[in-house]
Amino acid sequence: MIKVYTTPTCIYCHALMEWLEQQSIEYQEIDASTMSDITAVPVTEINGERIVGFDRPAIKKALDKTNASNTTDAN
Repeated sequence: MIKVYTTPTCIYCHALMEWLEQQSIEYQEIDASTMSDITAVPVTEINGERIVGFDRPAIKKALDKTNASNTTDAN
């Protein structure tokens, strides 16, 4: 599961979540305002890798890596 750390007032967080929904990518939204180790938002966590900001290329790369790993594991 992809985790997205957000705050209620972050416009980039909302843009990221909207983009994920358009891509039919499931995610879990987590309120980052109570977490001391998250100092900027949005943060997308994919298989333990954290991507800071709404960085589409980095998110796609991490998702591709995850999908490739899942395909290999299934064989």
